[in-house]
Amino acid sequence: MFQQFNAASQPEQGPARLAALRAELAHAGLDGFLVPRADAHQGEYVAPRDERLAWLTGFTGSAGFCAVLADVAGVFVDGRYREQVKLQVADVFTPVDWPENTLAAWLADHAAAGARVGFDPWLHTIDEIDRLTHALQGKDIALVPVANQVDRIWEDQPDPPRAPVTAQPVALAGEPHADKLARLAKGLRDAGDSAAVITLPDSLAWLLNIRGTDIPRNPVTHGFAILHADATLDLFMDPVKFETLEEDHFGPAIREHVPDLFLTTLQGLSGPVLVDAGSAPVAVAEALQGASVDIRKGADPCALPKACKNAAEIAGTTEAHLRDGAAMCTFLAWFDQNAESGITEIDVVTQLETCRRETGQLQDISFDTIAGTGPHGAVIHYRVTHDTNRTLATGDLLVLDSGGQYRDGTTDITRTLPVGAVGTEEKAAFTRVLQGMIAVSQLRWPQGLAGQHLEAIGRVPLWSAGQDFDHGLGHGVGVYLCVHEGPQRLSRLSDVPLRPGMILSNEPGYYRPGAFGIRLENLVLVEEAPALPAGDAHRVMLQFRTLTWVPIDRRLIDTALLTQAERDWIDAYHATCRHLLAPRVEKDVAIWLDRATAPL
Repeated sequence: MFQQFNAASQPEQGPARLAALRAELAHAGLDGFLVPRADAHQGEYVAPRDERLAWLTGFTGSAGFCAVLADVAGVFVDGRYREQVKLQVADVFTPVDWPENTLAAWLADHAAAGARVGFDPWLHTIDEIDRLTHALQGKDIALVPVANQVDRIWEDQPDPPRAPVTAQPVALAGEPHADKLARLAKGLRDAGDSAAVITLPDSLAWLLNIRGTDIPRNPVTHGFAILHADATLDLFMDPVKFETLEEDHFGPAIREHVPDLFLTTLQGLSGPVLVDAGSAPVAVAEALQGASVDIRKGADPCALPKACKNAAEIAGTTEAHLRDGAAMCTFLAWFDQNAESGITEIDVVTQLETCRRETGQLQDISFDTIAGTGPHGAVIHYRVTHDTNRTLATGDLLVLDSGGQYRDGTTDITRTLPVGAVGTEEKAAFTRVLQGMIAVSQLRWPQGLAGQHLEAIGRVPLWSAGQDFDHGLGHGVGVYLCVHEGPQRLSRLSDVPLRPGMILSNEPGYYRPGAFGIRLENLVLVEEAPALPAGDAHRVMLQFRTLTWVPIDRRLIDTALLTQAERDWIDAYHATCRHLLAPRVEKDVAIWLDRATAPL
């Protein structure tokens, strides 16, 4: 099993660890310290060594941070984690709704005049600290870059990851890494930049056609790089990672160095140097500024090329989704036979991973499977443990959000399933969520619009009933890379125009704390829409093509709420599921599939 069910943190240790940290801060002459859930590479997921937030507080969500002062310690979380944080942290920590409550305002309210608040310059981005510094102007609160204070008290902190790197074949990557280097280097020359700093692990993986296992669930490796305008690259990575890599994979354009040389090499550059201030750590800016190297702030040069998948990547992930869809159908057939037989959330997770493993091509799961039944379904990113494991009960809804990592693609799918008969209120909410997903699936829009312009469409059916959900409508997804990939998003915060080749999730939901949760999710691919007879000849239109083909549970649909067009979409979707997946499953599963995809 990739997924384990032991509690990922020890919240009962929180009071003692917080006291030890406060003693360390007093010794260092600090009045506070910021503890983010971040590493030096600013990925969403972190290695065990970098789980400082979970180690200190007990909170294991994938986003959030803690601000520790002498008499209060706030744990800041967004809408996805407000139920989870209450269950995970000891009462010495105070949950804070974020971003409604900003860190600057909180510090101004709770820190004494003249307070010195420390932060680790490797764990905070340039933009983050710039914004916080600006917001604290006139507040008599100083931000102080210091060595990490949690590391000073974490006696059994794990070692940095040193997992081996493997090559991603060009047949799957679609482009040799030398061509990527040349393409991006031309962009640097055109912009007048001498070099670009690359700190994101998935950018390195994409650019160099490599994959790794430094981060659970994400096939990336830790390292830093400097891409030069002459199409050469300095790579800073533990050399032990290359011991199993083909000797000639990188070629002469790539120079390998140990990580300790990263900062000194930065200091030897001549500017201007492109730095993504939204992802690069403050330590990078400090090194460049300390050597008087000109910085030009701009986007990671890998971000958009990585997001816009090429034909080989699209073909690979299309196949991966069909393979994964067949595994999901095998699981769903099992679920229908066993849902009311006393199975537990752990049973569900185990069986689903088993079905994916039986494909013979599963490299990892793409995140820890979310299998929340009854009230656990309202915890948006619930992770079952032996302590929380709940038996499925008749009348429950099960939110099942999962995915697989395959060499040719990354999947992410959510289905909400009934355990026996469920109430009319649950069915009505489910149908509204489904209507939102359908609306987005059918969408056509003019080129140039961003996620913030489109995401409301997936909420309208819920809004009409006075309901909503506290997460974005969709995130970007990589191809055998991170299941959460930027810069593309279906979010009111995203101003990045959607482009052909981008993959996103389409996942509206509804959650009633203490009662039930609902979410549906398909992955979709942005592509150019065909012209329509009455359309403007000069206007380029885009649309989504669905990648995920797995039946939606018809027993939860209140058909009286559907329009005829929505009925037609569901029937067409299910007919395609049946056509694509029936040849890929065993005979008994094909019989289940035929029933599950029958017309409404």
